[in-house]
Amino acid sequence: MWRLMTPREVPLGGPRAMPVRRTLPQRQRSLIGAWCFLDHYGPDRVSESGGMEVAPHPHTGLQTVSWLFTGEIEHRDSAGNVAMVRPREVNLMTAGHGISHSEVSTPETTVLHGAQALGGAARGGA
Repeated sequence: MWRLMTPREVPLGGPRAMPVRRTLPQRQRSLIGAWCFLDHYGPDRVSESGGMEVAPHPHTGLQTVSWLFTGEIEHRDSAGNVAMVRPREVNLMTAGHGISHSEVSTPETTVLHGAQALGGAARGGA
């Protein structure tokens, strides 16, 4: 049976951060598999929203898939890796143990619009 899920607005990176529309997780749909977040943000005018400024934070055993429609985001981690996420490109980040990362929209970005899925490896089984 198909059910339409309505996203809710949450702050990405804390109470003063840019809003995203989070479709997953949902209280009424507890069994969703390995993916634990599904977010859509924008299109936001960076001059009004402040853009994306997600401070360094850790993940363990997770993967993040980011897909930008407009704008540009700099992804940086504590191991010294830097990656630019650009429109029509997909960025896949696999988080190990003890690494933190940040995501910040670039100064050249005027409109930011994208989607992000965050998930972990399924527990148990082969």
